[in-house]
Amino acid sequence: MENKTEVKVTISGRVQGVFYRASTRDKADELGVTGYVKNLANGDVEAVFRADPDTVEQMVQWCYKGSPSSAVQSVITQKSESPEAFHSFEIRY
Repeated sequence: MENKTEVKVTISGRVQGVFYRASTRDKADELGVTGYVKNLANGDVEAVFRADPDTVEQMVQWCYKGSPSSAVQSVITQKSESPEAFHSFEIRY
């Protein structure tokens, strides 16, 4: 059995229109994380990360910094168990 964990993260602040999603995808690809990232209607960004626990933690910590133009105010993490089988990391619209 694979030792994978999954979290859903909601990031708020200036995180839309500043390449936050693209930067998140690049970091996830670099670390081998699967899942997705998408903009929410309220101006936040939502992401789901699935990987080994240490790698997921690296992604969550990265979210506090984000893309160079972003200004992150908060990062809320909750355990997630999506029934979806993620094969890569994608930007959703």
